[in-house]
Amino acid sequence: MAAVWQQVLAVDARILRRTPVRGSYQLQAQMNRAVYDERTPGALVPTSVAEASRAMAGDTTLSENYAFAGMHHIFDQHVDSAVPRLQFANDDKHLLACCSLDGTLSIMILSPSPPSVKVVLKGHAGPVTDFAWSLSNDVIVSTSKDGTLRIWNTEDGRCIREVRDPEASELLCCTFQPMNNNLTVVGNSKHLLQVVNISTGKKVKGGSSKLTGRVLSMSFDAPGRILWAGDDRGSVFSFLFDMATGKLTKAKRLVVSEGSPICSISARSWISREARDPSLLINACVNKLLLYRVVDNEGTLQLKRSFPIKHGSQPLHSIFCPLMSFRQGACVVTGSEDACVYFFDVERNTKAIVNKLQGHGGPVLDVSFNCDESLLASADSTGMVIIWRREQK
Repeated sequence: MAAVWQQVLAVDARILRRTPVRGSYQLQAQMNRAVYDERTPGALVPTSVAEASRAMAGDTTLSENYAFAGMHHIFDQHVDSAVPRLQFANDDKHLLACCSLDGTLSIMILSPSPPSVKVVLKGHAGPVTDFAWSLSNDVIVSTSKDGTLRIWNTEDGRCIREVRDPEASELLCCTFQPMNNNLTVVGNSKHLLQVVNISTGKKVKGGSSKLTGRVLSMSFDAPGRILWAGDDRGSVFSFLFDMATGKLTKAKRLVVSEGSPICSISARSWISREARDPSLLINACVNKLLLYRVVDNEGTLQLKRSFPIKHGSQPLHSIFCPLMSFRQGACVVTGSEDACVYFFDVERNTKAIVNKLQGHGGPVLDVSFNCDESLLASADSTGMVIIWRREQK
């Protein structure tokens, strides 16, 4: 076992030395191209650490890894109003937030027991559509159909700043720039994507661009160099982000399905220790969860896999599991309109469903893992938030 561990560390060290922290995808793209011709379409990129990883885990399957002991807790403070988004705080096990169409957000603390609502963020005059934690978790930004972006102190719930949309359009989604949390990108109902400096409340010059429809979702890559945004007409655009100025440059466009809203985009540089591909996970109201490969440093996408779910109209979201597992396979999680949470193994060609959680009373709109995957949170259209505890092996 000591020899196996040394092999893992040696391989990981070589990978880290070759991977640029803030660079483009150029190196990863070159590495991908070197192996694409030698594998079947849709297959994942193997690495030399794979067999060592499996040996360490004792060939534990994903089904065993993602078995749950049941419901840990249920929050119902937003009952009768949909909870479209929820997210655990960064690198935190027990701090969780959600937003509601009732115009409020909640910050919940799951330990010590019993779990409780820490603070409710009140101030929006319309449904809250999206929110994001800052890297240090001391600030949350939120968007609302009332046409405002609000910045909140997460400790006491104070609204630090309110930024109104100049055109009074509904604000539908937001995300922090991962390398500069002074900058937030906001999408609105008038097809506009814009970068906002939350310290000043001003739009960044050159930091705006038009999409073909209402901007519903967005995600940065880990270095913050590429931003993908999706609209309600079925298109996903990639933008190059200038770190020095905050300027957005439109790069590529993909029509996923004409007229089908792009409800969720989630980016990940590595699927698992056995898959180096930069990838994008997309929910697009086509009764499938879509997994795309990022093939170049302009954010061009190539469909890798799709997984059947019930998704025709609701704003469903999905995530990559946060840990790069030592176990076989790699897992993604999504909500579904049949009131279930689904886990899929992206490497399995048949019977890809790893697990299915039942207990919601309406379509499951969003899911979120805490940092060590011991707890999963899910939210639905009835306002219920369920905390699921994973079985301890």
